[in-house]
Amino acid sequence: MELPIKRHALTGMVSAFAIMIAGCSEQGSSDNEMAAAQDNSVEAIHERVITLDTHIDIHEDMTFDPIYDPGTDTPQQVDLNKMEAGGLDSGFFIVYVGQGPRDEAGYALAEEKARRKFSAIRRMTEHYPDRIGFAHSPDEFDAIAASGRKVATIGIENGYVIGRNLDLIEEYYNMGARYMTLAHNGHNDICDSATPLERLGDEAEEHGGVSEFGYKVIDEMNRLGMMVDISHVSINCMMQATEYSKAPVIASHSGVWELSKHQRNLNDEQLKAVAASGGVVQIVGLDGFVKHYPEKGPEVAALREAVYTAAGDSEWDGAKHATDPAYVAGMEAINAKYPPANVSDFVDHIEYAVNLIGIDHVGIVSDFDGGGGLSGWNSAAETMNVTAELVARGYTEEEIAKIWSENTLALWRRVDAVAATLQ
Repeated sequence: MELPIKRHALTGMVSAFAIMIAGCSEQGSSDNEMAAAQDNSVEAIHERVITLDTHIDIHEDMTFDPIYDPGTDTPQQVDLNKMEAGGLDSGFFIVYVGQGPRDEAGYALAEEKARRKFSAIRRMTEHYPDRIGFAHSPDEFDAIAASGRKVATIGIENGYVIGRNLDLIEEYYNMGARYMTLAHNGHNDICDSATPLERLGDEAEEHGGVSEFGYKVIDEMNRLGMMVDISHVSINCMMQATEYSKAPVIASHSGVWELSKHQRNLNDEQLKAVAASGGVVQIVGLDGFVKHYPEKGPEVAALREAVYTAAGDSEWDGAKHATDPAYVAGMEAINAKYPPANVSDFVDHIEYAVNLIGIDHVGIVSDFDGGGGLSGWNSAAETMNVTAELVARGYTEEEIAKIWSENTLALWRRVDAVAATLQ
Protein backbone atom coordinates (compact mmCIF):
# COMPACT_ATOMS: atom_id res chain seq x y z
CA MET A 1 0.00 0.00 0.00
CA GLU A 2 1.36 3.39 -0.94
CA LEU A 3 1.46 5.73 2.05
CA PRO A 4 0.79 9.47 1.95
CA ILE A 5 3.93 11.58 2.11
CA LYS A 6 3.76 13.73 5.20
CA ARG A 7 7.42 14.71 5.34
CA HIS A 8 10.46 14.50 3.11
CA ALA A 9 14.01 13.92 4.25
CA LEU A 10 15.25 16.50 1.75
CA THR A 11 13.72 19.61 3.22
CA GLY A 12 15.01 21.77 0.40
CA MET A 13 12.60 20.05 -2.01
CA VAL A 14 9.74 22.11 -0.58
CA SER A 15 11.26 25.39 -1.68
CA ALA A 16 12.51 23.85 -4.95
CA PHE A 17 8.99 22.74 -5.81
CA ALA A 18 7.66 26.22 -5.01
CA ILE A 19 10.19 27.73 -7.42
CA MET A 20 9.20 25.32 -10.19
CA ILE A 21 5.51 26.16 -9.80
CA ALA A 22 6.26 29.86 -9.71
CA GLY A 23 8.21 29.57 -12.98
CA CYS A 24 5.08 28.17 -14.65
CA SER A 25 2.87 30.99 -13.43
CA GLU A 26 1.60 33.46 -16.03
CA GLN A 27 2.11 36.38 -13.69
CA GLY A 28 5.36 35.17 -12.08
CA SER A 29 6.49 36.04 -8.61
CA SER A 30 9.55 37.49 -7.00
CA ASP A 31 11.58 35.43 -4.55
CA ASN A 32 10.28 37.63 -1.75
CA GLU A 33 6.68 37.01 -2.76
CA MET A 34 7.25 33.25 -2.85
CA ALA A 35 8.86 33.31 0.57
CA ALA A 36 5.95 35.29 1.92
CA ALA A 37 3.50 32.77 0.40
CA GLN A 38 5.15 29.82 2.17
CA ASP A 39 3.78 29.03 5.59
CA ASN A 40 6.63 29.80 7.99
CA SER A 41 4.74 29.13 11.20
CA VAL A 42 6.43 26.96 13.81
CA GLU A 43 4.00 24.15 13.00
CA ALA A 44 4.76 24.30 9.28
CA ILE A 45 8.53 24.42 9.77
CA HIS A 46 8.36 21.54 12.23
CA GLU A 47 6.29 19.58 9.70
CA ARG A 48 8.78 20.12 6.89
CA VAL A 49 11.94 19.44 8.89
CA ILE A 50 12.95 15.84 9.63
CA THR A 51 13.47 15.49 13.37
CA LEU A 52 15.96 12.89 14.62
CA ASP A 53 16.57 11.99 18.27
CA THR A 54 19.87 10.13 18.53
CA HIS A 55 19.35 8.50 21.92
CA ILE A 56 16.05 6.91 22.98
CA ASP A 57 16.33 4.26 25.68
CA ILE A 58 13.82 1.44 25.54
CA HIS A 59 12.34 -0.78 28.20
CA GLU A 60 13.79 -4.28 27.88
CA ASP A 61 10.23 -5.62 27.61
CA MET A 62 9.21 -3.34 24.74
CA THR A 63 7.20 -5.54 22.32
CA PHE A 64 7.37 -8.43 24.82
CA ASP A 65 5.10 -6.94 27.52
CA PRO A 66 1.80 -5.31 26.43
CA ILE A 67 2.34 -2.46 28.92
CA TYR A 68 5.35 -1.30 26.89
CA ASP A 69 3.97 -2.05 23.43
CA PRO A 70 5.26 0.96 21.41
CA GLY A 71 2.15 0.99 19.24
CA THR A 72 0.01 1.91 22.25
CA ASP A 73 0.00 4.62 24.92
CA THR A 74 2.75 3.49 27.25
CA PRO A 75 4.31 4.84 30.48
CA GLN A 76 7.48 5.48 28.46
CA GLN A 77 8.46 8.96 27.23
CA VAL A 78 8.62 7.67 23.67
CA ASP A 79 6.18 5.47 21.81
CA LEU A 80 4.71 5.72 18.31
CA ASN A 81 1.66 7.68 19.48
CA LYS A 82 3.83 10.27 21.23
CA MET A 83 6.15 10.49 18.22
CA GLU A 84 3.19 11.13 15.95
CA ALA A 85 1.65 13.67 18.34
CA GLY A 86 4.87 15.66 18.71
CA GLY A 87 6.26 15.34 15.22
CA LEU A 88 9.33 13.30 16.20
CA ASP A 89 10.17 11.57 12.94
CA SER A 90 13.02 9.25 13.81
CA GLY A 91 15.33 7.94 16.47
CA PHE A 92 18.29 5.84 17.39
CA PHE A 93 16.71 3.32 19.75
CA ILE A 94 19.24 2.16 22.30
CA VAL A 95 20.65 -1.21 23.22
CA TYR A 96 21.85 -0.29 26.71
CA VAL A 97 23.42 -2.63 29.22
CA GLY A 98 24.83 -1.28 32.49
CA GLN A 99 28.39 -2.05 33.48
CA GLY A 100 28.84 -5.28 35.38
CA PRO A 101 31.62 -7.71 36.31
CA ARG A 102 34.28 -8.24 33.66
CA ASP A 103 34.30 -12.00 33.72
CA GLU A 104 32.80 -14.70 31.51
CA ALA A 105 29.49 -14.72 33.39
CA GLY A 106 29.25 -10.92 33.23
CA TYR A 107 30.04 -10.83 29.51
CA ALA A 108 27.51 -13.58 28.78
CA LEU A 109 24.75 -11.80 30.68
CA ALA A 110 25.53 -8.49 28.97
CA GLU A 111 25.34 -10.15 25.55
CA GLU A 112 22.05 -11.83 26.45
CA LYS A 113 20.53 -8.51 27.54
CA ALA A 114 21.81 -6.78 24.41
CA ARG A 115 20.30 -9.38 22.11
CA ARG A 116 16.93 -9.03 23.84
CA LYS A 117 16.92 -5.29 23.17
CA PHE A 118 18.01 -5.74 19.55
CA SER A 119 15.09 -8.11 19.13
CA ALA A 120 12.64 -5.71 20.78
CA ILE A 121 13.58 -2.84 18.47
CA ARG A 122 13.35 -4.97 15.32
CA ARG A 123 10.02 -6.42 16.48
CA MET A 124 8.65 -2.87 16.77
CA THR A 125 9.27 -2.26 13.07
CA GLU A 126 7.94 -5.71 12.17
CA HIS A 127 4.73 -5.26 14.20
CA TYR A 128 4.02 -1.74 12.88
CA PRO A 129 5.50 -1.64 9.36
CA ASP A 130 2.94 0.94 8.21
CA ARG A 131 4.05 3.33 10.98
CA ILE A 132 7.81 2.82 11.31
CA GLY A 133 10.62 1.33 9.25
CA PHE A 134 14.17 0.28 10.05
CA ALA A 135 17.08 2.05 8.34
CA HIS A 136 20.46 0.40 7.84
CA SER A 137 21.86 3.35 5.88
CA PRO A 138 21.25 7.07 5.34
CA ASP A 139 19.64 6.32 1.96
CA GLU A 140 17.21 3.90 3.60
CA PHE A 141 16.56 6.54 6.26
CA ASP A 142 15.64 9.09 3.58
CA ALA A 143 13.38 6.65 1.75
CA ILE A 144 11.45 5.67 4.87
CA ALA A 145 11.04 9.30 5.95
CA ALA A 146 9.82 10.20 2.46
CA SER A 147 7.13 7.51 2.76
CA GLY A 148 5.62 9.33 5.74
CA ARG A 149 6.62 6.68 8.27
CA LYS A 150 8.80 7.05 11.33
CA VAL A 151 12.38 5.81 11.10
CA ALA A 152 14.23 3.59 13.56
CA THR A 153 17.84 2.62 13.78
CA ILE A 154 20.01 1.37 16.64
CA GLY A 155 22.79 2.66 18.87
CA ILE A 156 24.63 0.61 21.48
CA GLU A 157 25.28 2.24 24.84
CA ASN A 158 28.27 0.63 26.53
CA GLY A 159 30.90 -1.38 24.71
CA TYR A 160 30.72 -3.80 27.63
CA VAL A 161 28.25 -5.78 25.49
CA ILE A 162 31.11 -7.10 23.35
CA GLY A 163 33.11 -8.32 26.37
CA ARG A 164 36.52 -9.14 24.91
CA ASN A 165 35.12 -10.52 21.64
CA LEU A 166 35.88 -8.27 18.65
CA ASP A 167 33.75 -10.49 16.39
CA LEU A 168 30.62 -9.33 18.22
CA ILE A 169 31.08 -5.81 16.80
CA GLU A 170 30.40 -7.05 13.27
CA GLU A 171 27.55 -9.24 14.49
CA TYR A 172 25.90 -6.28 16.21
CA TYR A 173 26.52 -4.13 13.13
CA ASN A 174 24.73 -6.72 11.01
CA MET A 175 21.86 -6.59 13.52
CA GLY A 176 21.52 -2.87 12.84
CA ALA A 177 23.80 -1.04 15.29
CA ARG A 178 25.22 2.12 13.74
CA TYR A 179 27.02 3.61 16.73
CA MET A 180 28.49 2.30 19.95
CA THR A 181 29.29 4.26 23.10
CA LEU A 182 32.74 3.06 24.12
CA ALA A 183 31.90 2.98 27.85
CA HIS A 184 29.09 3.92 30.20
CA ASN A 185 29.15 4.52 33.96
CA GLY A 186 32.12 2.49 35.14
CA HIS A 187 35.34 1.53 33.37
CA ASN A 188 35.30 -1.38 30.94
CA ASP A 189 37.87 -3.22 28.84
CA ILE A 190 37.76 -0.58 26.10
CA CYS A 191 38.42 2.63 28.02
CA ASP A 192 37.88 4.70 31.13
CA SER A 193 34.52 6.18 32.03
CA ALA A 194 33.78 9.78 32.98
CA THR A 195 32.00 8.30 36.00
CA PRO A 196 33.99 5.51 37.71
CA LEU A 197 31.90 3.16 39.84
CA GLU A 198 33.00 2.57 43.41
CA ARG A 199 30.83 -0.55 43.64
CA LEU A 200 32.96 -2.13 40.90
CA GLY A 201 36.19 -1.06 42.55
CA ASP A 202 37.01 1.56 39.92
CA GLU A 203 39.90 3.91 40.49
CA ALA A 204 39.82 7.39 38.95
CA GLU A 205 41.52 5.89 35.87
CA GLU A 206 42.39 2.36 34.83
CA HIS A 207 43.73 2.63 31.29
CA GLY A 208 44.81 6.26 31.14
CA GLY A 209 42.16 6.68 28.44
CA VAL A 210 41.78 4.05 25.71
CA SER A 211 43.14 0.55 26.37
CA GLU A 212 45.17 -1.48 23.88
CA PHE A 213 42.06 -3.57 23.30
CA GLY A 214 40.05 -0.37 22.89
CA TYR A 215 42.14 0.76 19.93
CA LYS A 216 41.37 -2.56 18.24
CA VAL A 217 37.68 -1.93 18.91
CA ILE A 218 37.89 1.50 17.24
CA ASP A 219 39.70 -0.02 14.24
CA GLU A 220 36.93 -2.57 13.80
CA MET A 221 34.19 0.04 14.18
CA ASN A 222 35.91 2.20 11.53
CA ARG A 223 36.18 -0.79 9.18
CA LEU A 224 32.50 -1.61 9.49
CA GLY A 225 31.11 1.92 9.46
CA MET A 226 29.92 1.99 13.06
CA MET A 227 30.15 5.48 14.55
CA VAL A 228 32.46 5.85 17.55
CA ASP A 229 30.45 7.45 20.36
CA ILE A 230 32.51 9.41 22.88
CA SER A 231 29.72 10.37 25.29
CA HIS A 232 30.11 8.94 28.82
CA VAL A 233 33.87 8.38 28.57
CA SER A 234 36.72 10.09 30.41
CA ILE A 235 38.37 13.19 28.95
CA ASN A 236 41.51 11.20 28.16
CA CYS A 237 39.54 8.46 26.45
CA MET A 238 37.46 10.99 24.54
CA MET A 239 40.46 12.94 23.23
CA GLN A 240 42.47 9.80 22.40
CA ALA A 241 39.59 8.07 20.63
CA THR A 242 38.70 11.20 18.65
CA GLU A 243 42.30 11.66 17.50
CA TYR A 244 42.84 7.97 16.73
CA SER A 245 39.62 7.18 14.89
CA LYS A 246 39.97 7.24 11.12
CA ALA A 247 36.32 8.31 10.91
CA PRO A 248 34.71 11.32 12.59
CA VAL A 249 33.14 10.65 15.97
CA ILE A 250 29.76 11.33 17.51
CA ALA A 251 28.87 12.49 21.01
CA SER A 252 25.44 10.85 21.10
CA HIS A 253 24.18 12.64 24.23
CA SER A 254 26.29 15.31 25.95
CA GLY A 255 25.98 18.87 27.23
CA VAL A 256 28.20 21.94 27.47
CA TRP A 257 30.54 22.07 30.47
CA GLU A 258 30.85 25.86 30.43
CA LEU A 259 27.10 26.18 31.04
CA SER A 260 26.67 23.28 33.46
CA LYS A 261 29.57 21.78 35.38
CA HIS A 262 28.46 18.15 35.18
CA GLN A 263 31.27 15.64 34.71
CA ARG A 264 29.45 14.14 31.73
CA ASN A 265 29.45 17.41 29.79
CA LEU A 266 32.11 18.40 27.25
CA ASN A 267 34.50 21.30 27.73
CA ASP A 268 35.47 23.68 24.94
CA GLU A 269 38.57 21.70 23.98
CA GLN A 270 36.49 18.53 23.65
CA LEU A 271 33.79 20.26 21.62
CA LYS A 272 36.40 21.65 19.25
CA ALA A 273 38.05 18.24 18.91
CA VAL A 274 34.77 16.62 17.83
CA ALA A 275 34.22 19.34 15.23
CA ALA A 276 37.82 19.12 13.99
CA SER A 277 37.30 15.39 13.38
CA GLY A 278 34.26 16.17 11.25
CA GLY A 279 31.96 14.84 13.95
CA VAL A 280 28.74 15.99 15.61
CA VAL A 281 27.86 16.77 19.22
CA GLN A 282 24.28 15.86 20.07
CA ILE A 283 23.19 18.29 22.80
CA VAL A 284 21.12 16.39 25.36
CA GLY A 285 17.87 17.51 26.95
CA LEU A 286 18.61 15.94 30.31
CA ASP A 287 17.69 18.21 33.20
CA GLY A 288 20.76 17.50 35.34
CA PHE A 289 23.14 18.13 32.45
CA VAL A 290 21.42 21.33 31.31
CA LYS A 291 21.29 22.80 34.85
CA HIS A 292 23.57 21.04 37.27
CA TYR A 293 23.02 21.25 41.00
CA PRO A 294 25.71 19.10 42.72
CA GLU A 295 23.41 18.47 45.70
CA LYS A 296 20.35 17.44 43.70
CA GLY A 297 21.60 14.10 42.39
CA PRO A 298 22.33 12.57 45.79
CA GLU A 299 18.98 13.78 47.13
CA VAL A 300 17.09 12.23 44.21
CA ALA A 301 19.10 9.00 44.59
CA ALA A 302 18.30 8.84 48.30
CA LEU A 303 14.61 9.47 47.62
CA ARG A 304 14.49 6.73 45.00
CA GLU A 305 16.22 4.26 47.29
CA ALA A 306 13.75 5.04 50.09
CA VAL A 307 10.79 4.57 47.74
CA TYR A 308 11.86 1.28 46.17
CA THR A 309 13.01 -0.10 49.52
CA ALA A 310 9.64 0.73 51.07
CA ALA A 311 8.02 -1.10 48.16
CA GLY A 312 10.07 -4.18 48.95
CA ASP A 313 12.20 -3.96 45.80
CA SER A 314 15.96 -4.13 45.34
CA GLU A 315 16.36 -1.42 42.68
CA TRP A 316 14.65 1.54 41.07
CA ASP A 317 12.09 0.86 38.33
CA GLY A 318 10.75 4.11 36.92
CA ALA A 319 7.67 2.49 35.39
CA LYS A 320 6.69 1.13 38.79
CA HIS A 321 7.99 3.63 41.32
CA ALA A 322 7.77 7.04 39.62
CA THR A 323 4.04 7.29 40.35
CA ASP A 324 4.42 6.35 44.02
CA PRO A 325 2.85 9.22 46.04
CA ALA A 326 5.94 9.40 48.27
CA TYR A 327 8.17 9.80 45.23
CA VAL A 328 5.91 12.38 43.58
CA ALA A 329 5.78 14.44 46.78
CA GLY A 330 9.51 14.08 47.34
CA MET A 331 10.33 15.22 43.81
CA GLU A 332 8.01 18.21 44.14
CA ALA A 333 9.98 19.31 47.19
CA ILE A 334 13.33 18.71 45.47
CA ASN A 335 12.30 20.56 42.32
CA ALA A 336 11.07 23.50 44.38
CA LYS A 337 14.54 23.67 45.87
CA TYR A 338 16.36 23.11 42.58
CA PRO A 339 14.21 24.45 39.70
CA PRO A 340 14.34 22.10 36.71
CA ALA A 341 15.77 23.15 33.37
CA ASN A 342 13.41 24.21 30.60
CA VAL A 343 13.57 24.28 26.80
CA SER A 344 15.12 27.75 26.79
CA ASP A 345 17.93 26.56 29.07
CA PHE A 346 18.42 23.59 26.75
CA VAL A 347 18.67 25.74 23.62
CA ASP A 348 21.27 27.85 25.45
CA HIS A 349 23.51 24.76 25.22
CA ILE A 350 22.72 24.31 21.53
CA GLU A 351 23.45 27.96 20.84
CA TYR A 352 26.73 27.88 22.78
CA ALA A 353 27.91 24.88 20.76
CA VAL A 354 26.81 26.42 17.46
CA ASN A 355 28.71 29.61 18.24
CA LEU A 356 31.83 27.70 19.31
CA ILE A 357 32.14 24.94 16.69
CA GLY A 358 29.72 25.84 13.92
CA ILE A 359 26.20 24.80 13.07
CA ASP A 360 27.33 21.80 10.98
CA HIS A 361 28.59 20.00 14.09
CA VAL A 362 25.60 20.25 16.45
CA GLY A 363 22.54 18.04 16.87
CA ILE A 364 19.64 17.40 19.24
CA VAL A 365 18.93 14.44 21.53
CA SER A 366 16.57 13.70 24.43
CA ASP A 367 17.91 10.61 26.27
CA PHE A 368 14.26 9.92 27.06
CA ASP A 369 13.72 7.12 29.58
CA GLY A 370 17.44 7.14 30.20
CA GLY A 371 17.08 10.15 32.48
CA GLY A 372 16.25 12.75 29.83
CA GLY A 373 13.50 15.31 30.09
CA LEU A 374 12.98 19.02 30.65
CA SER A 375 10.17 21.35 31.53
CA GLY A 376 8.53 21.71 28.12
CA TRP A 377 10.18 18.68 26.51
CA ASN A 378 9.44 15.76 28.74
CA SER A 379 8.24 13.31 26.12
CA ALA A 380 8.26 12.88 22.36
CA ALA A 381 4.79 14.47 22.31
CA GLU A 382 6.36 17.85 23.19
CA THR A 383 9.07 17.77 20.51
CA MET A 384 7.70 20.80 18.65
CA ASN A 385 8.57 23.01 21.62
CA VAL A 386 12.27 22.68 20.77
CA THR A 387 11.66 23.81 17.22
CA ALA A 388 9.56 26.70 18.54
CA GLU A 389 12.44 27.93 20.70
CA LEU A 390 14.88 27.72 17.79
CA VAL A 391 12.47 29.72 15.61
CA ALA A 392 12.03 32.28 18.38
CA ARG A 393 15.79 32.78 18.46
CA GLY A 394 15.97 33.49 14.76
CA TYR A 395 17.27 30.21 13.39
CA THR A 396 16.26 29.67 9.77
CA GLU A 397 14.48 26.56 8.55
CA GLU A 398 17.69 25.44 6.83
CA GLU A 399 19.62 25.80 10.08
CA ILE A 400 16.93 24.02 12.10
CA ALA A 401 16.92 21.15 9.60
CA LYS A 402 20.68 20.78 10.00
CA ILE A 403 20.52 20.68 13.79
CA TRP A 404 17.55 18.31 13.92
CA SER A 405 18.84 15.66 11.49
CA GLU A 406 20.90 16.69 8.50
CA ASN A 407 24.19 17.02 10.39
CA THR A 408 23.82 13.53 11.85
CA LEU A 409 22.90 11.98 8.52
CA ALA A 410 25.88 13.72 6.89
CA LEU A 411 28.12 12.31 9.63
CA TRP A 412 26.70 8.84 9.06
CA ARG A 413 27.58 9.16 5.36
CA ARG A 414 31.12 10.31 6.17
CA VAL A 415 31.63 7.32 8.45
CA ASP A 416 30.32 4.99 5.72
CA ALA A 417 32.70 6.58 3.21
CA VAL A 418 35.67 5.91 5.49
CA ALA A 419 34.54 2.30 5.92
CA ALA A 420 34.37 1.86 2.16
CA THR A 421 38.03 2.86 1.83
CA LEU A 422 39.05 0.46 4.62
CA GLN A 423 37.17 -2.50 3.15
